[in-house]
Amino acid sequence: MTLSIIIPCYNEAKNIPLILSRFEECIRPGIEVVLVNNGSTDNSEQVISELLPKYPFARVVKVEKNKGYGYGILQGLKSAESDYIGWTHADMQTDPADVVKAFRIVNALKRRDLYVKGRRKNRPLSDRFFTCGMGIYETMLLHKKLYDINAQPNVFPKSFFEQWQDPPYDFALDLYATYMASVKGLKLVRFDVLFPDRIHGHSHWNTGLKSKVKFIKRTVSFSGKLKKAGIK
Repeated sequence: MTLSIIIPCYNEAKNIPLILSRFEECIRPGIEVVLVNNGSTDNSEQVISELLPKYPFARVVKVEKNKGYGYGILQGLKSAESDYIGWTHADMQTDPADVVKAFRIVNALKRRDLYVKGRRKNRPLSDRFFTCGMGIYETMLLHKKLYDINAQPNVFPKSFFEQWQDPPYDFALDLYATYMASVKGLKLVRFDVLFPDRIHGHSHWNTGLKSKVKFIKRTVSFSGKLKKAGIK
């Protein structure tokens, strides 16, 4: 099996050197790292250009204009040709070594119908409460067991991705992928991942109560569309 892991980067110039350095420490043969410069307005492009020659396991996909978190990931996924593909965050809150753990699970189980996903630990109580509430809501609405939907990494067969229809361009992509995996009968395997504070920068969406309310509204709206679509 081979794996292409997509890293969407929006103004992550300070984190990109840390990501690549950490991957270099733990990377295994068969893993490709795809950095997506998702319309960054900082010096991410320069940083990536200077660093990539030092890391032969990595390459870049450039998105000229940021059209959303999900859009950037989708452009990276479309460029991947590995047996398994997926994504994780660029903010170093998810250790790149977790990607290697996911890849080990894929190779150990030797199946082509796996959806491997993290399960976050060591999070603040308020965040856990928020996540739990959203999971309960999605499970009841969509009649699929859905929890810790935004956990990273996500790893799945390329053939599964090729079945997607009109995936969302925003943060609802995590929900869409997890829900589709359940609908299509993939075997879901979860494993624990630590979720520390960011080292550099700040969240582009989680900036307080107001942002959480906005996130909930968008997610509820998209969930309704998923239910109405009746995907099988």
